[in-house]
Amino acid sequence: MNNQPYLIPQQATSFEEEIKKSVFITHLAHTPTIEAAKAFVDEVKRKHAGARHNCWGFVAGRPENSMMWGFSDDGEPSGTAGKPILAQLSGSGVGEIAAVVTRYSGGIKLGTGGLVKAYGGGVQQALKQLQTIEKKITTNLIVELDYGFVPILQSMLGQFGAQEVQANYGAGVELMIEIEVNQVVPFREAVINKSAAKAIVRSLDNN
Repeated sequence: MNNQPYLIPQQATSFEEEIKKSVFITHLAHTPTIEAAKAFVDEVKRKHAGARHNCWGFVAGRPENSMMWGFSDDGEPSGTAGKPILAQLSGSGVGEIAAVVTRYSGGIKLGTGGLVKAYGGGVQQALKQLQTIEKKITTNLIVELDYGFVPILQSMLGQFGAQEVQANYGAGVELMIEIEVNQVVPFREAVINKSAAKAIVRSLDNN
């Protein structure tokens, strides 16, 4: 499993252009799942029900996870719309993203090369104006410790970008924290060193 952070859309965006009297409107949105991507496609199709084509592509998970990709030419000649849309998305390095390109036809044929350029180009332009944020991959850990070690641990949370999720106070303290997956090993080592191995760090999976 790849635990490195990746970029996702911060908010939806759109780009519109006219090519040989056809109007192409590219819609981009954050879609964290395949279901969300399909729901976004359906939403755009309802909004632009009068359009001749609503072609689409999506990358519903990590940018490189092709198991979470999908596309459709929606009536355009095979390979002229969905694939160019998906090619732009998958090459962008942005994950959890869907694109729907709405075409209102102006009656002039663009040819297969023109269609590929129009659909792929619209997504390329929309991606240029897309604002993204970094999605960090996190996990929860349980830390069992003495009361005296709590202030030290809380200062360590800041160093490792971790957050306290909940705390249970009894004979000792049990804290649940959320931390980036790629910080787990150095965090665990630091806790063991600082506490002289008195604090215990465990994942929720191996209780």
